[in-house]
Amino acid sequence: MSKQPLLQAQDITVRFGGLTAVDHVSATFMPGELVGIIGPNGAGKTTFFNAISGVTRPTSGQLQVQGRSLAGKAPHRFAANGLARTFQTPRTFGDMRVRDNIAFGLKFAGRRRREYLFWGDEIGVPWVLRTPDSILGLIGLADQADLPAAAITPSQQRLLEIGMALATRPRLLLLDEVAAGLTENEVEDMARLIRRLRDELDLTVVWIEHAVTTLLRHVERVIVLHQGRKIADDAPRAVVRNPEVIEAYLGDEMSESGVEVSA
Repeated sequence: MSKQPLLQAQDITVRFGGLTAVDHVSATFMPGELVGIIGPNGAGKTTFFNAISGVTRPTSGQLQVQGRSLAGKAPHRFAANGLARTFQTPRTFGDMRVRDNIAFGLKFAGRRRREYLFWGDEIGVPWVLRTPDSILGLIGLADQADLPAAAITPSQQRLLEIGMALATRPRLLLLDEVAAGLTENEVEDMARLIRRLRDELDLTVVWIEHAVTTLLRHVERVIVLHQGRKIADDAPRAVVRNPEVIEAYLGDEMSESGVEVSA
């Protein structure tokens, strides 16, 4: 595994007028990591995501992707450097077929350089990310390929948005509340899919979620934000015992649930 961080955020601050939504937050994400970000409503989680994905320009701070400075650059520059993200409300094209939504993602990404000039495999692209149908099979939507995106269920909409993000061939996948509105079983299925995508595609995955107990069972590291500041960055079992985290957010939730977290 490379020792160079895939994404390094240093002292990221985002202010909206007199409100400081993100206050000097630093975080490093290494290749292959599965990291969760938690915190109460208003903690600054999505604003931090927006800042590190190019959606919101940080007020101050440094941001490097594979050693390249991208702070303040447009979102397409982040995509070109291997970052893809989802949103709290899935952004799919409802009047287009499910397959065509994925095809749009492939066109947005462009094609990788080929081994030979006019033919040959795309260099560095896993087989499973090369066609709309292979991506739909990966995320479990093969049977819905010909349906309008508006006709599939809310949980399938979230899967489709993940598929569209994967179609851009990312190295880092940022997931914003992908379990929101799902049933307990659907949340667990989503968590297993996220872990499988990380393993099979060698992705770095950063996942914001309100379904705290599920997230803690599946991620390897947890960052906790509270009132725009980072108050913890550690393994799940350490975070749930952190007094500042307990006071700010978790309360008795962990002890009552008896959740088994990863080491």
